[in-house]
Parts: sequence; structure tokens; C-alpha cells
Amino acid sequence: MAVDYEELLKHYELQETIGAGGFAKVKLACHILTREKVAVKIMDKESLGTDLPRVQTEIEAMKNLSHQHICRLYHVIETAQKIFIILEYCPGGELFDYIIAKDRLSDEEARIFFRQIVSAVAYVHSQGYAHRDLKPENLLIDEDHNLKLIDFGLCAKPKGGLDYQLTTCCGSPAYAAPELIQGKAYIGSEADIWSMGVLLYALLCGFLPFDDDNVMTLYRKIMRGKYNIPKWLSPTSVLVLNQMLQVDPKKRITVKHLLSHPWLMQDYSCPVDWHTRYPISHLDEDCITELSVFLKRSKKSMSSLVTEWKYDRITAAYLLLLHKKNHGKPVRLFSCTEEQHVPSTPLGELKTKKNVNFESAEDDDPYVCGSVEFMDECVLSEDSLFAVTSQVAERARCGSLKDSSENNIRSSGKQKIASKKSENKENIKRVKMNVKTGDHFVQPEAKTPVVKKSYEKKSLVTPKQNADVLRKAMISCNKETPINQDTNQLTSEELTASAFSPERRTRSLDMDLNQANGESSQKKKGAKMFGSLERGLDKMITMLTPSKRKKPFKDGPRRIKAQYNVTTTTMLNADEVLNEIIQVLPTKRVDFVQKGYTLKCRTRSDFGKVTMQFELEICQLSKPEVIGIRRQRLKGDAWVYKRLVEDILSSSNV
Repeated sequence: MAVDYEELLKHYELQETIGAGGFAKVKLACHILTREKVAVKIMDKESLGTDLPRVQTEIEAMKNLSHQHICRLYHVIETAQKIFIILEYCPGGELFDYIIAKDRLSDEEARIFFRQIVSAVAYVHSQGYAHRDLKPENLLIDEDHNLKLIDFGLCAKPKGGLDYQLTTCCGSPAYAAPELIQGKAYIGSEADIWSMGVLLYALLCGFLPFDDDNVMTLYRKIMRGKYNIPKWLSPTSVLVLNQMLQVDPKKRITVKHLLSHPWLMQDYSCPVDWHTRYPISHLDEDCITELSVFLKRSKKSMSSLVTEWKYDRITAAYLLLLHKKNHGKPVRLFSCTEEQHVPSTPLGELKTKKNVNFESAEDDDPYVCGSVEFMDECVLSEDSLFAVTSQVAERARCGSLKDSSENNIRSSGKQKIASKKSENKENIKRVKMNVKTGDHFVQPEAKTPVVKKSYEKKSLVTPKQNADVLRKAMISCNKETPINQDTNQLTSEELTASAFSPERRTRSLDMDLNQANGESSQKKKGAKMFGSLERGLDKMITMLTPSKRKKPFKDGPRRIKAQYNVTTTTMLNADEVLNEIIQVLPTKRVDFVQKGYTLKCRTRSDFGKVTMQFELEICQLSKPEVIGIRRQRLKGDAWVYKRLVEDILSSSNV
């Protein structure tokens, strides 16, 4: 499993799970060189089965599509067992969640979003593609509150052009055009217009024009094309809906006419601009310059590499630099440690984290995932810890020897020692960057190494001997060694006391003390050296100590700011709200697992198949000071989820 993640972890630090689907898991990650957040879609080839061609279709389409309202593809990594798709991160979540949180959108807000949708779809059609799965769940809100179209797995690019008829029935039933569900040949662009009509209706009304629990009844409603017109809809919005939701595809409005439709033009002085602002034929000079300097290549050579558009590490670095520039950030790449960064290799072949257990990253439990409990993060093995402590031990040894040789130099010597200490601190921080693959991982119990007798027999030992002794010390020690704050090193008594393991304490301490007190001055220098070594190791262990990490919220609910996916309650006690929800869930046939104040929920079909996964978290809102319920859909039909969650909340007395 670790081999599959090897290439990914050269370039990205994996963080928490932010989504899960039928055959994919999406994790938040950080691109190491640009420090930009990305979304990593992780798929298992064996689990994909017959859906593998769909993934290939999605990748090929996103490689060819570059638009301000289409989610950007950065990088594709394929191994023997996995496919990793690195995408633009959109922290605002799905448009669907935004709609249900607001109940419905005003004409003005719906128009802003719909103009962006029309822009994206017009561009997709201009490139010869039909999306075929347009719905609020496939539109994400980015950091600037703009929409990004995703999920091109069902898209089609007819070889005979966009007017070429298609026959595959695909997409979501509630958004499917009548000709699709009738099994007729259809034009992809015309089917997309119908789906856009359903989408606009959902924006303006907060519910679907055609909806039913029974699929056949739903299909009959779609084929009739009859839907309710709420009284709050404006005349021009009713007009545009009617023009898009025409049962006869030849009578439907086209994208070309939508661009300048009166409803979309209201409050705007120009038609919808569908042209891309980021053509791949144009390279940004600042980004190319930064890559050239960082990788020690000529600008011409760098431009040639980027224009190959392989969607490898070069493409990812360039596109993420461009993203930084477009958001007013410095166009800069951050160097890794000297051991990690090899300038002669593109983007520096970063050292792979070898001894990391990734089994939990692909756990079999399909619903224990989300942003609160990070149970599926990387686990640091004993061998990994040993490798890190060995590295710190060697650095501390070298640093100590240099310090001792410079102690007799007065003013200039002090500056050198301070510089060396600063360098050692930086090295320790860099080791942390190299080991860490996620903010939340299971860590070994913190122990301070024991300085054994074998240390005192030599004043100098080889790095390998250092590592062997440290490893044994890490296993046998169970007591934290005190450090003299005045001298910043272990005293003779403390060094002697720390050398006794529980097994040795069963023997006579007098003999050990006599031996320790009879050591030569050279051996005391050795003690000083290993005191420095141990201080360096202590820093490493402190960094990995669970008590130093931010502890989970055990004593109370998480405190968050008001969000659009949080429902406020009238109750002031979080435990009472939690108990109310727990009592209601079984009555709605919802299974759940409780993790503190988070309920990881799922529903099953009559045949035992998981049909819905979602989270409900009891949280404390900062403003106003009330208890809220954060909800997040992980899997399943969005509108079924909406009705279920509304039913759960209305049935509980919160």
C-alpha cells in the first residue's frame, strides 16, 4: 500500500478526508513546493471495475478544458493499484448545500450563479463536449465565491461533432431530459439545456420541478413536462425556465441565445462572457521565470517542459503558481530540505516516506470518514521513528563536537555557536516536514532515551553505533531525563541516574555509582556530547508527543463560526441536543456511529446496500452564542438527503 502512495507523497502532504463517493475518496492536501491547498481524488482500480473508462474519460476531458468556471486539473498520478487525481480545492463546498441552507436564492443571487453556469457550459460545448450530468452537486464554490464545474465522467465528445446523436442514457434521473429516459437518440448539448433548466428551477425555488420517490412516476412527470410555478418567481424567470424545459428538444432555447437572454442581462450591460481567461496556449512569464530559477533551467527549456502539458509535477507546479498569482500571492516556490531537493531533477525528487502505513487511508468502513475524526490518516511506524531519531542524533553529535571546539573563542565563537544552534533548530523543523504526511497521525508513546554504560566507554562513536544505541534506548527507557537549565546539559549525577533501567535497579546501586564517579575527564566530555545529542533527540520526541498536539474536543462541542451548512437550535445545552438527535435517528432507519459530538450516519436499502452517508455534528457557534448542528452529505442522492435531514431535525425538539 505504501508503494502506491510513494509518488504522491513526494509532492503533497495528505490531510483530512473531505468527501467520499461510490468508488472514490477525496482528501485535502498541501502541495509542498507552493504551499497551496489541493483536493486529491483517490481511486482504487480494482474497486472501479467497469467504471475505469469513466475515470479515463474524466481525466482526458479535464486536460482539454481550461476555464475560470471549471475546476482545474493539476496532476494525475497512476500506480499499479491506484489513481490519484489532484484538483483545485474549493472550500465553499457544493452549490446544493448552499441552496438548501438558504432555502432558495433571490433572483439577483441566482442570476450571478447562473451566468457562471452558462459561461462554463457554453465553453464546454464550444470545445465539442456535452457534460450530461449538470446538477447542483457537481458545482463547487471556490474561495472567491465563484462556481466551478466538476465531474466530467459522463461527458461525451462525439467524433462527428456536437450535433452528432448519442444513445447512452446517463446522468441523474431528476435532471435527465425526456428524450434520454425514453431511450431515443439525442443531441448532448440539447440534453444539457434541459438539465440547466432543472438547475435554475432548484436555485430559484429550493426544490426540484420533477420529483418523486418512485422512479417510474418521476419519469412520467418529466415526459409530460408539467411543473408548478411558485408565486415568487418573476415573469422573466418563468419565461427562461419555460424556454429551457421544453419536452421537444428542437423547441428548447440554445446556449447561444441564453448568453443574451433578458433575464440573464438584467442588471448587466453585456452578455455572458463564455471565453476562457486561462488559455493553455499562453504561458505566464512570471511563473516560468520562478520555475526556471528554482530548477536551474533556461526559460526556453522550462517553457518547453510546461507546454507538453503532461499533468505531472511540472504542470502542477506551474498551474499552482499561476493560481497564486491570480489571487495576489507571491509567485514563489518553497525549497525543501537539502536532502529532499535535488536541483538537477525536475521539481526535486523528494525523498519518499518509506515506513508509513497507509492501510487506514483506504479503510473498508464506507461511512466512518469526514472532517472531524481523522481515523484514516498515516501511522508512523517504529522504523520511521528510528530513522528520524538516528538523523537527529547524528546532527546533534556533529553540532556538539563543533560547539566544544569553539568554546575557547570569545566574541566570534559565540556568534558561530548561536548560528549553529539556529541551524540545528531549522534542521529539526525540516525533519518534521519530511516525516509528516498529515496533521493527524497515530504517534508512538513519547520516551526519553536512556544513556547506557556503553556510551561512557568511548568519547566518540560512529553514527551507526549512535543509531543502534538510541534504538535500544528508545525501547528500554520509561523515565523522562531531567535537564539542568543553567548549564543546558545533563549533570554527572543526572547522567548516572538516567542510565539505570528498571531491570538494573534490582541490583546494587552503590557499585554503579562508584563506577560512574570514577570516570575520567575524557568520559565527562563524552557525557557532555551525549547530553547535547539527547537534547536534540528530546526536541524530536517532543515534536512527536501527542500531548503537544491540539487535543480533540472531548469536554465540549467544537466552536465554529456560522456557516451555511449549520442549522441553529433553540437549546443551550449541547448534550441535550445530541441526545435528542440520537433518539430520533433509529426511528428514521438511520444507523450511526458516535465520535464525540459528531454522528456519522448511513442508511441502507432493503438489500443491505449503503444508500446514504452523512454527518451531523453538534457545535457551538461563536456569533450568536447558540448551539448549532453542522450537516455534511458524503454519499447518496442530494435531494433525498435534504428531505431526510429536514425530517430528522423537525422530528427532534431542537
